Amino acid sequence: MLTHVLGFPRIGANRELKTALETFWNGKTTLGDLKRTAETIKLTSFETQKKAGLSMVTVGDFSYYDRVLDTALMLGMVPERFINKKLLLADTYFAMARGDSLQNLKPLAMKKWYNTNYHYIVPELSSEPRQEYMSENILADVKLANQNGYDPKPALIGPVTFLSLSSFGGDRWALADRIADTYVTLLKKLSGQCEWVQIEEPVLCTEMDAGAKEIFAAVHKKLKDSAPGIKMIMTTYFGDPLANMKLVSGTGYDAAHIDMTSCAASAENIAESLPDNMSLSAGVVSGRNIWKTDTDASARVIRRLSDILGTERVMVGSGCSLLHCPIDTAGETGMDKEILSKMAFAVQKCAEVRQTADKAQNASLTLSDHNLTSGLADGADSLISEEMLNRKSPYSVRKEIQKEKLSLPPLPTTTIGSFPQTARIRSLRKALKSNEITEENYESMMLNEIRENIIKQEKLGLDVLVHGEPERNDMVEYFAENLNGMCFTENGWVQSYGSRCVKPPVIYGDISADEIFTLKWIRYAASLTKKPVKAILTGPVTITEWSFIREDISREEICRQIAMTLRNEIAELEKAGIKIIQIDEAAFAEGIPLDKKSREQYLNMAVRSFRLTSSGVSDETQIHTHMCYSEFNDLMPYISAMDADVISIEASRSSMTILDSFKKQKYEHGIGPGVYDIHSTRIPSVTEIMYLIRKMLKYIDIENLWINPDCGLKTRSWAETISALENMTAAAALFRESQTKNKKKEEISV
Repeated sequence: MLTHVLGFPRIGANRELKTALETFWNGKTTLGDLKRTAETIKLTSFETQKKAGLSMVTVGDFSYYDRVLDTALMLGMVPERFINKKLLLADTYFAMARGDSLQNLKPLAMKKWYNTNYHYIVPELSSEPRQEYMSENILADVKLANQNGYDPKPALIGPVTFLSLSSFGGDRWALADRIADTYVTLLKKLSGQCEWVQIEEPVLCTEMDAGAKEIFAAVHKKLKDSAPGIKMIMTTYFGDPLANMKLVSGTGYDAAHIDMTSCAASAENIAESLPDNMSLSAGVVSGRNIWKTDTDASARVIRRLSDILGTERVMVGSGCSLLHCPIDTAGETGMDKEILSKMAFAVQKCAEVRQTADKAQNASLTLSDHNLTSGLADGADSLISEEMLNRKSPYSVRKEIQKEKLSLPPLPTTTIGSFPQTARIRSLRKALKSNEITEENYESMMLNEIRENIIKQEKLGLDVLVHGEPERNDMVEYFAENLNGMCFTENGWVQSYGSRCVKPPVIYGDISADEIFTLKWIRYAASLTKKPVKAILTGPVTITEWSFIREDISREEICRQIAMTLRNEIAELEKAGIKIIQIDEAAFAEGIPLDKKSREQYLNMAVRSFRLTSSGVSDETQIHTHMCYSEFNDLMPYISAMDADVISIEASRSSMTILDSFKKQKYEHGIGPGVYDIHSTRIPSVTEIMYLIRKMLKYIDIENLWINPDCGLKTRSWAETISALENMTAAAALFRESQTKNKKKEEISV
């Protein structure tokens, strides 16, 4: 019985890739140094999979930044603005991902990878591919595996998924045949170098575009016919592909991979939908959680599939790539042993795949019933009244009260919350953890950082200030440290994008708080200025989505517990005189199931959780929220239902086109579209920001428009931050001045 995983984490056990990338970007190391680090990470991944007893190792899942971007380079899809800039190929690659301040190049847009916290780079398609930029890195990876004695299984993002995720001004599906030709060329070169190839089409788990359905069969027949000596796996994940199984069956591929850990359809229905010549790769080990797999239960699934299809037609795998898991529990030495004993990271999950296959094939083995989360605390539900879910007055009334209370100018300027986490701040946090300084010393130094943040913002002329979050290592981990029922790992890093890694907390019990933990920092900041200071909290949906959650109670119950805890926190902030409170829901859209049936249920739950958190305040308290990288068209009814007074969103990478959703839906609450991209080192000019403000006013009334960056500034340097915010506040001031002059001219003419 063949065993495999769909991919392995690529950051390295000690985040070697992050270090290698950032030192390369800073000019401290060479491209050769970066490549050597990458090769070491790849070989370690191969060895881990082989050591676990897997039949083949996945290659092509490694990326220096993002696999969708890699696919764009493979296809020669390089936008015109990056051509003829005298950049080396590696520099072009990173400029597409991050921008280039010296060349004044804006990066490609960034979006969430389906319903995960991973971000992919959105390709910009062109009718004519650039042959000179076409990359064949995957061939080199296959060669590396073969030379070192591993059986490679190349992984390719499929052409239909690639097209569906890309940006194009015309009919994207008209490019399918030409793009398929490049895949054909690659597959012919792979012939004889590997037995299996993994073609990933997660678009099959979504409500596919009619154009995608129309070209799907022809594109994949072309791929399959091009390399008859290679066995090909049509690979889906993150959802249920049953509605599109006719498309899967029609490819003529040798196997179909189904993510059984996120598939609503039964194993029997999936198996019975396959043609006789197609095997089933069953993804029975989750690639998205950190709890041990019930290998007895997963083996029972494999046995049932074997009874239907025959053992020779069943493969065992991970549900999706293990990219979304930390690497190895061996790096956890300080965690509670009982909690750790229930965990499995990527290394352990490779072994679980093999264990599942072995158990399924052992006819003498009795597979016992087992409760995966036995021993974890159960959550007790409580009644929530409708009154608790509603503000006292509608937005139209609150808006006038807040306008009088806050006395903000037109186009008020603010930031999203965090300021640069400097080397000094990180060293202080490290010193506290190692007991080199006392809690009192640490707190005093953090208060000093807050004071400096307020001084900088006053000098910049921002209208609504923030304390800058120096005491917070991460917007979710900080809350995990202060909430009961949550813990965090020492080395459980997961890649978010590029060199950016996050360390998701673990929710293992009921959520509560012993004390109000944000108040002292915000109250101190507010005491230093006459301007309003905005308190920043991470919302219940985002804490849930960006954590590894327990599996013995519902996601809704977990959100409810967090919402009630945050509601109490907000009540105390309001009592202390804080009149603007931002509840970040960056991950609001992240957990949306790919199937339409479950979508509405999830979104209603998310709205309810936000309103439970935010609705206990008076009318004069202004509630903000922040969201990242979402497709807003279908979400607008739910965003409106959240009833936040102000929402800030990422809009700069999309050149404000995202605002069309808000105009069409007649969204009349406050909105702050990001006027510059904080993920790039590029500093926007005053002229550019003024142009964006004019563009925004085509969608949003001036009385509702806020001016801010598109996200927090934690990852930027102070030099970049100051320069960008100076230009941002200057642009807002100039625009206000021009509006005043125009108004006076109108009055004179009248």
